[in-house]
Amino acid sequence: MPAEWSLHQATWLSWPHNPDTWPGVLDAAETAMADVVTALAPREHIHINVQDEAHAGHVAALLGGRVPQDRISLERIPTDDAWIRDYGAIVVRDDDSPAGFAAVDFDYNAWGGKYPPYDRDCAVAAQMADRLGLPRVSSSMVLEGGSVDVNGEGLALVTEQCLLNLNRNPSLGRREIEDRLAALLGSSDLIWLGEGVIGDDTDGHIDNLARFVSPRRVLTVVAADPADPNHEALAENRRRLDAWRDRNGKGLDVGELPMPPPVMHDGNRLPASYANFYIANGVVLVPAYGGESDRVATRIVAECFPDREIVPIDCRALIVGLGALHCLTQQIPVMVLGFEHEKQK
Repeated sequence: MPAEWSLHQATWLSWPHNPDTWPGVLDAAETAMADVVTALAPREHIHINVQDEAHAGHVAALLGGRVPQDRISLERIPTDDAWIRDYGAIVVRDDDSPAGFAAVDFDYNAWGGKYPPYDRDCAVAAQMADRLGLPRVSSSMVLEGGSVDVNGEGLALVTEQCLLNLNRNPSLGRREIEDRLAALLGSSDLIWLGEGVIGDDTDGHIDNLARFVSPRRVLTVVAADPADPNHEALAENRRRLDAWRDRNGKGLDVGELPMPPPVMHDGNRLPASYANFYIANGVVLVPAYGGESDRVATRIVAECFPDREIVPIDCRALIVGLGALHCLTQQIPVMVLGFEHEKQK
């Protein structure tokens, strides 16, 4: 699996449409998604899953005047929800494929069966593979894309809370999971972190906790206040990152991202995290939640990507759905089936 900062052919999205996911804020979530497309479209093509022709017209009208029509493709692929990072195809390099790439289609059960129905989401990866003209590698292992982060050189970050959760793969132990990720994603070495943040219904997805920003540098979120209920779990994750060594005794360069002040909805703390950024061609989209910590987080990410524009996206509506920018995006690396990549603007 290529690292996210590798050159993209495109970004693939599913447009937000489920009012149960964004109660009372669906319009604002759509506005935020339009901001995402506006920031990405000058740099790479955007595929957007829509429900039907009427929904395609709705999305086109929202993007009209903001994004040239030739920069987006509205894909008639119906979904149950918008979290394509977790159910979409993961495009990997594959020397056995005539195209040089393949689309991995893991099983998906809506984060342990929490949000039925999810049958339409389960069918998305196969349709993406078909439209990309790629061979599909199907796996019975339940795995969401947001639960693994890779450096493109065989090293991956995962969490015990998610991958070892009995609501995903009760018959698979740690070793079996490691073997399958090595075979399917080329992740021959896993760094196991512990638990995720309060309010995260994904059971501790890594993309809310720690992210590679280069092959050996990781940004991990911390809660400085010892009274914060996230403090100890995040401190333990930091300790594990600091202690990890490869076979040659080499460790990681670990930096920190702050947690934003608690973002609340209906009395519940939402899983707002600055680690849920998205790296694209020439740009990094960083979640913003309002307040001074936005500027701190944006500066830290900018220092890691001096050659890319850093674009904050207001995620206060998106996070009501319990996810943010990385959860809503899936990269398609260059080159797939001989597509010529466009010159970056």
